[in-house]
Amino acid sequence: MTAHTPPASIGERLSSTPGVRRFPNRKLDLFLAPDFLDTDACAAIIALIDEQRRPSTQADANGDPLYRTSETCDLDCAHPAVAALDARIAALTGLDPAHGEPMQGQRYAVGQEFKDHTDYFEPGGLDYDRYCTGCGQRTWTVMIYLNQPAAGGATRFRRIDKIIQPETGKLLAWNNLDAAGQPNGWTLHHGMKVRSGTKYVVTKWFRQHRWPHG
Repeated sequence: MTAHTPPASIGERLSSTPGVRRFPNRKLDLFLAPDFLDTDACAAIIALIDEQRRPSTQADANGDPLYRTSETCDLDCAHPAVAALDARIAALTGLDPAHGEPMQGQRYAVGQEFKDHTDYFEPGGLDYDRYCTGCGQRTWTVMIYLNQPAAGGATRFRRIDKIIQPETGKLLAWNNLDAAGQPNGWTLHHGMKVRSGTKYVVTKWFRQHRWPHG
């Protein structure tokens, strides 16, 4: 992990960071940092998403064409705005950038959502070997709301009955694995429907091993 914080202490690091709040639930490690990103930085990423957005996909199709209806943009890590955001995420969390997947942006129009899902890859799932061989399982998710839609668009962690409202620049971070290093089903969450306006978020996932492997 080079000089960066080992995975086991990421939660401790975030807990001790001023301005970061840990949700009081023993079932998962979930953190919130309001005003992590200023409006200008958010606007720069939104512009990039709008330039290259495409229909979102999912690793394991479940036969529901309305399961994930957002649009996605694969952000260029060499772009100055993206590189700056990558560096800020690493500085806050201590997560090793070498273990990070390329950052993605998502756009949700009215009525669009991402139904209940987890960010880890389901062991035994159709594409588990394809996505996890080499780089390993997803560990942490870092998601930032880039704007505040007029209505709707909250993130609901259903199993702990926690709803988090989108606000410009707000960061969420959670560990997709439990204390034993196994996929944590308590991280099940729902990107709820936008009722009015448009929602933009940016997401950064981290792996157990370097990305890309080798």
